Amino acid sequence: MSGVRILNVEPDGYSPRAREILDTLGEVTEKPLDRDGLLNAAAEYEVLITRFGHPMDKELFAAAPGLRALVSATTGLDHIDLEAAAVHGVTVLSLQGEMEFLEELSATAELTWGLLLSLLRRIPQAIDSVKEGGWDRDIFRGNELRGKRLGILGLGRLGRMVAEYGRAFGMAVAAHDPYVSDWSTGVDLRSAAEDLMEDTQVLSIHVPLNDETRGLMDGAMLARLPEGAVLINTSRGAVVDEAALLAALGSGHLAGAGLDVVAKELSGGPSQAFLAYARAHDNLIITPHMGGATVESMEKVEVFMAQKLARFLESGKGRE
Repeated sequence: MSGVRILNVEPDGYSPRAREILDTLGEVTEKPLDRDGLLNAAAEYEVLITRFGHPMDKELFAAAPGLRALVSATTGLDHIDLEAAAVHGVTVLSLQGEMEFLEELSATAELTWGLLLSLLRRIPQAIDSVKEGGWDRDIFRGNELRGKRLGILGLGRLGRMVAEYGRAFGMAVAAHDPYVSDWSTGVDLRSAAEDLMEDTQVLSIHVPLNDETRGLMDGAMLARLPEGAVLINTSRGAVVDEAALLAALGSGHLAGAGLDVVAKELSGGPSQAFLAYARAHDNLIITPHMGGATVESMEKVEVFMAQKLARFLESGKGRE
């Protein structure tokens, strides 16, 4: 393994413990690169470590004929062209399917609740007001969660955590997930997503992005939510039709939305339409896909992925 060449293209804040493991596997280069720099350098390496900063597409794999493994400490893989990786013989190592390990991670669920509280209690606006010399609580009168119905779209690991938070806050909790058979205690089962929308006052989305979920929250689905409902999305941006969401917010049908994800993150973040609306209105708050970005969570996942890479290389699959 001493000859394995590893490029960590997004090394800022990388776990020192994970670095120690990588150093035992081969020659490690840590180098933040732009797109052109990555394409020019990729041919020199057998292992590439990334987060969300670059699209891992056909062009990238074609530029890296010696690449054997792509390491992405993520559960979602929509930033990776998996077919192109397979064609070029690149094994994608990720967190997908690592359910026992993932049960330890609560960062995204916690941010979901942070977005919800920020939205309903207008916390960001109140903080900004105080910084500017204001001290008027009445202009930031918000809404409580107790007694409201929380609807969870996707009752996997994160959905179950958010359901627990909802119950702790005194909310009635319902959910839809056609792939879950072990239903959570105290959560009302809804057989269809449309049924979930009908009486949901707070909708929290926790589904993977695939052919079934892409654009699932379109104009028709959003219209099923009661007037004054709010939407929180910490899953993937493309699950929600962004034009339809802006229309629902602008019309007042939705009272607000809190997003940690947008549809085209690799193209520079939120669309100009999203940014313009968020700058002019308080009922849309957006964070930069930071759900899993806590010190504790990133330490755990980077060490876990370094160990997973070590096992892959020790198996002999990482060699010619």
